Amino acid sequence: MLVSCDEPDMQCKKQAKIKTTQLVTGFEEFQGSAIGPGADLYVTAPLTGSIWRIDRKTGKTGVFATGLPARVPDPYFQGSGVVDVAFLGGKAYALVTGVAPDMGGDDVVGIYRMDSPNTFTVIADIGAWSTAHPPATPIFISTGYQYAIQTYKNGFIVTDGHHNRVLQVGTDGKITELVAFDNVVPTGLALQGHTVYLGKAGPIPHLPEDSKVFSFTMQSLMPRQLASGAGLENVGLLVDVEFGPGGALFGILQGYWDGPWDGAPAEPNTGALVKVNADGTFTILKEGLNQPTSLEIMGTTAYVVGLAGEVWTLEMSTSRACRGWYEQ
Repeated sequence: MLVSCDEPDMQCKKQAKIKTTQLVTGFEEFQGSAIGPGADLYVTAPLTGSIWRIDRKTGKTGVFATGLPARVPDPYFQGSGVVDVAFLGGKAYALVTGVAPDMGGDDVVGIYRMDSPNTFTVIADIGAWSTAHPPATPIFISTGYQYAIQTYKNGFIVTDGHHNRVLQVGTDGKITELVAFDNVVPTGLALQGHTVYLGKAGPIPHLPEDSKVFSFTMQSLMPRQLASGAGLENVGLLVDVEFGPGGALFGILQGYWDGPWDGAPAEPNTGALVKVNADGTFTILKEGLNQPTSLEIMGTTAYVVGLAGEVWTLEMSTSRACRGWYEQ
């Protein structure tokens, strides 16, 4: 059971509790997510090349977009296809990766603008740009392997977990490298003003201490480490970060990783929701999450999206005196 408090005192714990509920199940696979029009939850389904709209209150689902490049069923290609979605100016933009010829496909790696429920326009060919501008770190996929997209001004911020960098992409197709890292595998994003917060899963074997949160401002572009999973046991692979109650930063770790190939997901039911603490540590709030890939927080409710085609809610009721999530 989770509760919300500045400090885990018993009086505050009695005032605030959280309920875990399965909101959606029965889908083959989910990957990325965003809060979009109507304040609904929108999730990407890579196996079918589609985006689904989910009513956050009822769990009712409906197809929002189809016809996007789908990933092949081979589990080696997990994390490819339409992996994330963002909204800008009332339009949906899908991030598609792992579908170019260097991965055995024949589609464009990049950002797709949805013009109707089943038509789209490629507004940025990230794969071609990445091939022409390879990173300094060793790679074996020339087009990169992008993970997350967030809107920023009249464009987007995109992470590339394989090329170990963060890109800025305009709606005019212009692409710029913002920050380049060593082999750290940048994943999920959160923006607050002109500051970018991002999770890093760390290189194989994705040890808990290699899961880290960094930030940088769009003015300085100098990364600063905020927290790491040092001290955690058997739970790593940080895949997303989001701001939540009280302005605190939260993240999800996909769990214990045991291979057997690059890009393979963590073991089922080993993931965790964590809080990023001011002292640079993580506090585990909820364990046993099933291969989570994306996190959204609205008010006092967290929405956890997972590879198994599920969405779970962690719904918290809290007094005004209580902030943050703690496990009781």
